[in-house]
Amino acid sequence: MTKRKLVTAALPYANGPIHIGHLVEYVQTDIWVRFQRLRQNETLFVCADDTHGTAIMLRARKEGRSEEALIAEMREAHIRDFAGFDILFDNYGSTNSDENRELCGEFWAALRKEGLVVEKSIEQLFDPEAGTFLADRFVRGTCPKCGKQDQAGDNCECGHTYTPADLIDPVSAISGATPEVREAVHLFVELEKLHGFLDEWTQNGKHLQQEVANYLKGHFLGDPLRDWDISRPAPYFGFEIPDAPGNYWYVWFDAPIGYVASTRQWCEANNQSLSDWWLSPDTEIHHFIGKDITYFHTLFWPAMLKVAGYQLPTKIHIHGFLTVGGEKMSKRKGTFIKAETYLNHLNPTYFRYYIAAKLGPRLDDLDLNLDEFVTKVNSDLVGKFVNLASRAAKFVKDTGLSATYPDDGGLFESAAKRGEEIAEAYENCDYARAMRTIMELADKANPYIESKAPWVLKKEPGNEQEIQDVCTVTLNLFRQLAIYLAPVLPRLATQAGELFGESLENWQQSQAPLVGTEINKFKRMLDRVEKESVDKMIADSAAENAAAEAAGAGALASAAQGDDSAEHLEKEPLADECTFDDFMKVDLRVARVVAAEDVPKAKKLLKLTLGLGGDVTKTVFAGIKAAYDPATLVGRKVVMVANLAPRKMKFGVSEGMVIAAGPGGEDVFLLSPDDDAQPGQRVH
Repeated sequence: MTKRKLVTAALPYANGPIHIGHLVEYVQTDIWVRFQRLRQNETLFVCADDTHGTAIMLRARKEGRSEEALIAEMREAHIRDFAGFDILFDNYGSTNSDENRELCGEFWAALRKEGLVVEKSIEQLFDPEAGTFLADRFVRGTCPKCGKQDQAGDNCECGHTYTPADLIDPVSAISGATPEVREAVHLFVELEKLHGFLDEWTQNGKHLQQEVANYLKGHFLGDPLRDWDISRPAPYFGFEIPDAPGNYWYVWFDAPIGYVASTRQWCEANNQSLSDWWLSPDTEIHHFIGKDITYFHTLFWPAMLKVAGYQLPTKIHIHGFLTVGGEKMSKRKGTFIKAETYLNHLNPTYFRYYIAAKLGPRLDDLDLNLDEFVTKVNSDLVGKFVNLASRAAKFVKDTGLSATYPDDGGLFESAAKRGEEIAEAYENCDYARAMRTIMELADKANPYIESKAPWVLKKEPGNEQEIQDVCTVTLNLFRQLAIYLAPVLPRLATQAGELFGESLENWQQSQAPLVGTEINKFKRMLDRVEKESVDKMIADSAAENAAAEAAGAGALASAAQGDDSAEHLEKEPLADECTFDDFMKVDLRVARVVAAEDVPKAKKLLKLTLGLGGDVTKTVFAGIKAAYDPATLVGRKVVMVANLAPRKMKFGVSEGMVIAAGPGGEDVFLLSPDDDAQPGQRVH
């Protein structure tokens, strides 16, 4: 039975270009949407640019243009890049739209009616020259704990956390002015009043991956939920709150409502009813997001939908991050690759297939290994898949396919039976399993044509029927694989359809062979990936990033770009001289990470349990959250300061410090001893 499905991908922020890290999600979502349509499910795919917030306002100021001009330019670039990777939305909207403004008012009125909005006065740093309140990332200063200069507004490289107001000699990263402490009234949503609903919705096993449900239970729902700060004072680029002049809805309030607004735009353009998509229990709603925005989509958003009377998500599909060569994407190394740069050098089909072959249903990070990328694409797509058509089609361009399907030893029937197995893997976002299964079928199809060798049969007269039969089998096995791969490889599916004179748009086409039809002239479908093209892409990416760094250097450029922040290329000066006796007081030890976990209320900290040999363990709170996934740290050997005086923090007591290099944030690199070094051994 066909179903109606509304599908969304997270809204990309409008102050930067699309890069390959972003594309993991949009490729994942596009594959799922295309699969649903192959299964004949009515499916609507919407997205939009996320356009509001301080970062957009500051970048527009810096570039001397309006916010509207900035987001209009970025919208065109985003749509171009998505289309370049065959990611096709039914509607691509903007959170800065009339539809979104109206819907924000509707959601806000519902929250007010339920008595969930309260006002609180809070202290913030204010830049008197820029005339704006400062978010943490726009403040630099001296750490109040260790005295290190030029530290971020909420934590120091030494591991100490604080508020921007605690900094010694704070400076605005926007203007360089000394900030002032000012009070401002903010509006909060009392999320705790919806605790019971959120606990039931997140823990019923239907809507979230189990690891996500467990995370929410352990880090948020086990305690009273904090009030959600939902407003920002002027100046701010966004929608002014109608009943609170001078205050604006925080970007995380209006961004998810953008899903509804984009749907409304599509409905109005296509004579459809919004209620059929957002108010009907007959419609499934599926959100695809990265794990970094889990909190907003699994607590705030369901709460907003519940209060406003909208249909709740059927499933929130959450994925991990992309690394390149086992490391975070690096601008300096050229592995921070913009979508546009990739498309200048490589076919998007390569990326779609490689990512699909890596994507599973869990939150594990994906690694793009460039050598493996070249080998896998060439082996699977060129050597196993396209090879079937290229070797067989030319022999039947005059005769067409056989009138009846020949005996193939059960190859087609066997592959048809595995169709539901492949479909189940697609449905559950286990694309890696789907790709493995499909390639297993390709591995069985290729020996068939190798053994029959129509190019040899062609040399002797009287083999015409056998050649036609062999090629009929081979091309049908190719067509079957093309249908199974169509969600991932839409361009190749279109080319395959052109070969057979049909459109491959129904999963059921994979269940019956095609016979008695003409075959069009084979056209080259896919070239091999050349390592030289990959190397040139990396080199060009590094050059582009270096040029952007030079043009936009400074704390404001780095802060405003969020996860696209510039590399820290400046060399840090040496510290003041110390004596040998001073140094010997520091007890450095080899330690093994026994456990690592997120500290949900801390922006920068991970909680590490370090083993020092035997039963000796120490707890350390380390400011490395932006650089490391906790799951990747367990079992790793590190170097720690073992005799540091315990320090009581609001999250617990830290009993030491791990040793790391780098300027901070995402650019932190834990130091590791050689493999033979054992936990507990002293570092001399």
